[in-house]
Amino acid sequence: MTNEGYSEGRPLDHLNHGNISEQQFLETYNAGDYERPSVTVDMLVFTIRSEAQSNYRKLAEPALQLLMIRRGGHPYMGKWALPGGFVSMQESLEDAARRELVTETGLDDIYLEQLYTWGDVQRDPRTRVISCSYMALVDSSELELEAGDDASDADWFRVEQRLLEEKRHIHERGRTTERRVQLTLSNGTEELSAVIEVKEAVEGSVRSSSMNILEVEGIAFDHAKIMVYALERLRSKVEYTDIAFNLMPETFTLTALQKVYEIISGKKLLAAAFRRKIADWVIETEEFTGNAGHRPSRLYRLNPERMTT
Repeated sequence: MTNEGYSEGRPLDHLNHGNISEQQFLETYNAGDYERPSVTVDMLVFTIRSEAQSNYRKLAEPALQLLMIRRGGHPYMGKWALPGGFVSMQESLEDAARRELVTETGLDDIYLEQLYTWGDVQRDPRTRVISCSYMALVDSSELELEAGDDASDADWFRVEQRLLEEKRHIHERGRTTERRVQLTLSNGTEELSAVIEVKEAVEGSVRSSSMNILEVEGIAFDHAKIMVYALERLRSKVEYTDIAFNLMPETFTLTALQKVYEIISGKKLLAAAFRRKIADWVIETEEFTGNAGHRPSRLYRLNPERMTT
């Protein structure tokens, strides 16, 4: 980027255009005077799906899964990536995200949250690309996968995150935390992986953080970093919002809801304590499950007065 258009730190527009109207200024403004990066959106579509077991006598185990697409063209052809695409000049970021979501999943009008903007200079080998990531949570029973135009395949991957190492340094003005996290994704036939280094620093009132990919296998671009960030956001928000209910059908049992909380948090919960915790979040219905051979369980729905997301 050159300094054209600036003089001693001040825009030339301020010096030369003070006596013209804004309309006159805009009529002569040349957007080509400044380089413009491309802008994309990347979608993290999470769901809870049951996995088939090798032992047919075992019930299928539900797991947190993430939608991935196999790239059908360069760069990273054949690698797996998050669904997404470029933002057009005539649409907002959220409009682009929802358009891509419909294209890749066939779903619309679902929970969508902006996560973070990724702007490392070398993150895309094609050109300077800034990407805004979005997280979507969906009930898998309503989902039909559709691979996008630039994808050769679309599939669900079981996603797991494991802490490999953590170091903490306390110093006079604050602290630094360094973590190495292993990310593993599997769809039953392929396994993708990455090791991410996460650094967080506090010095006085200033907080900073960074993420670096140390190892990666099968995952395109810097999408492994985006996944780790999204998982941490999801696990944080499940503690104080109703975000987990977006993974549930309209009515559900408390046992099924507890299982979703356990899958997201990665820890077992005591049934009595969990039911006390979510008592104000749910409303009883007059409906019951109809599973043959099992005692019917009451169905619940989200209390609309407690909606936070």
